[in-house]
Amino acid sequence: MALHRILLLYVTVAMSAVPAIGQTLPSGDLSGGTTQTAAVPDFSGTWQHPVFPWFEPPASGQGPITNLSRWAQSTANSDGGQVLPAGTPGVSDYDQLVGDYKNPLLQPWAAETVRKFGEMSLAGITFPNPSNQCWPMPMPFTFKNFIVAVLQEKDRVTLVYSSPQNEVRRIRLNASHPNPLRPSWYGDSIGHYEGDTLVVDTVGVKTGRRYAMQDLFGTPYTDKLHIVERYRLRDYEDVKGAIERNRKENWMFAGDVWSRHRGKFLQAQVTIEDAGVFTAPFTATMTYVPNPDLLPESICAENPHEYYNNRDSDVPKAGKPDF
Repeated sequence: MALHRILLLYVTVAMSAVPAIGQTLPSGDLSGGTTQTAAVPDFSGTWQHPVFPWFEPPASGQGPITNLSRWAQSTANSDGGQVLPAGTPGVSDYDQLVGDYKNPLLQPWAAETVRKFGEMSLAGITFPNPSNQCWPMPMPFTFKNFIVAVLQEKDRVTLVYSSPQNEVRRIRLNASHPNPLRPSWYGDSIGHYEGDTLVVDTVGVKTGRRYAMQDLFGTPYTDKLHIVERYRLRDYEDVKGAIERNRKENWMFAGDVWSRHRGKFLQAQVTIEDAGVFTAPFTATMTYVPNPDLLPESICAENPHEYYNNRDSDVPKAGKPDF
C-alpha cells in the first residue's frame, strides 16, 4: 500500500507539474507596477547516480569521509568474463565499509564510532544501517539512493527516491523553518531559486531514532546537522572533472553512464556541517544523468531475512495501524 501511494503521488504531481514554472520579479522602478517573469530551471524528470558508496569528492578543499578499504582486483577474470563487483582497482570496496576514522574532519568521539563500525566490516559483519534494516534514511544518508524523481510545483519541489523505503522529501519554496522546529526523519527542507540554481536548506533531522548515521560508514550526526544543496543543470564540460573524481573514488556498478551522455546533467553541490561531529564543514557533489525509466518498483520488507547474517532485519514495526 505504501508503494501504491508513492506511485500515485508521482503520477498525480507529474501531471500537475509545470515544466517551465515562472518567478514574478520586480523590474524597473520598484514603486511602479511593472513586473517580469523569470524562467525557473526545469529539473523535472527521473535522474540516476548509480554508484556506491555515494559522493564525488571536491576538486579541492575538505571533502566527505571516504573508504579506507579499496578494491584490489581486476574486473575481468582469466577467460575475459566479468567478475563481481565490477569495480576498478583502487576504488572504494563496497564489501568492506571502513570509514577514514583518521580524518581530522571527525571529532574524537565520532572517529571512534566510525572506527568501531569499520572493524565490524573488516571482520565480515554487515552492520545494521537504515538501508539494510528498512528504516527511513536520514539526510544526508538519503543520497545513497541512486535514482530520484524531481517533481516541481509553484510552491514546492518533491524528491521521490527509488528505495525500498519509499523515501520522499518535500521542499517548501520561499518559506522559513518553523520555530519551534519539530525534528523529522528527513529534516525540514526549504528552498528558493537563485537564477539557474535551486538552493535547499535542511535542518531538524531526527536524532532520537535507530540507525542515526550520515553515511554507510556509520558516521553519526547531532541536532546541529545543517545541509545546503545547490542543484543546477550542467553541460558535460562543466562536470567532466567531477565524473573523473567519481570514477576514481566510487564503484560504478552500472558502468560509466556519465561519459557517454552529452545532454544535460543535474548536479547537486552539497555542503554539510555538524558542529557536534565535524571540526569543519565539507563539500561534495552528486552528478546525475537522466534515468531511462520511471522509478522502479521495490519493497524492502517483503523478505526481511538477511542471507548474509542468517537473521531477520530489524524492520520498523507498529503495534497498531497508523490510520
